[in-house]
Amino acid sequence: MSYIGRKPTVGNFQICDAISVVNGQAAYTMQVGSVNVIPETANHMIVSLNGVIQKPNSSFTVSGSTITFSSNLATGDVIDFIQILGDVLDLGVPSDATVTTAKLADGAVTSAKLGTGDMTFSNGNLVFGTASKGVYLGVTSATAANLLDDYEKGTYTAGVFDANSGGNQSATTATGYYTKIGRLVNFNVAFNDINTTGLTGSNRIFVSLPFASINGQIDAQTAPFVKNFSFGGYLIFGESSGSQKSRFGFVNINNASNFTSVTVSNVTDDDNYCSISLTYITDD
Repeated sequence: MSYIGRKPTVGNFQICDAISVVNGQAAYTMQVGSVNVIPETANHMIVSLNGVIQKPNSSFTVSGSTITFSSNLATGDVIDFIQILGDVLDLGVPSDATVTTAKLADGAVTSAKLGTGDMTFSNGNLVFGTASKGVYLGVTSATAANLLDDYEKGTYTAGVFDANSGGNQSATTATGYYTKIGRLVNFNVAFNDINTTGLTGSNRIFVSLPFASINGQIDAQTAPFVKNFSFGGYLIFGESSGSQKSRFGFVNINNASNFTSVTVSNVTDDDNYCSISLTYITDD
């Protein structure tokens, strides 16, 4: 819509600065924050004089930023307040600090309104409203390979078993510590005095993982630190058996072409110790 003259400022409600009455004076300058203000018309104002609301264009008139009362004011008169309403026929521009979250429609704030530079959160964290959502890193489009949608750190209770699935579990457990970034998991766990009572001596020995690994993963090896384990050659931890994904087992490498499984019977003394740190890839 086009205007002749000054375009109205709509919906901006303001209270003018206090005005001191001068004896015998009818005209006064209106200011907000020590800056002259210009109402739309006298009809867009509420003026209280000596506790009485004044009638626009009768008890007072306006011209620019000047209000002129119909008669000179005298000592003892008090201009209680002057409120400027803006254009009350239109929502227009909301007053400062009046738009709340509830007034914004879902999806109303688009990326175009967030600017193109860096974003800084001065307080608090970035929280997604839907689980399994993340951030695409290093790209400008939704590229699946660049989506980081999971980060987690915590503890879990690690157990010792004599089978890759089911089987018997040792009474000994330990607290494992893990960090998961995307599909990559690193965990650390240490067992003191693994109790092999109830475990089948000829069976392989397995340790539970914090998250299921890729099906049949055999390429996540680490050299554990052990005490009172009986084996010959080089011991590694990080070979899952067949389709089992929730436990990894020990392997004894005798040479470049020969390796054997480590069994329960290889844990030779109650005063044993095993410390493991392994990085592997999850199933999803």
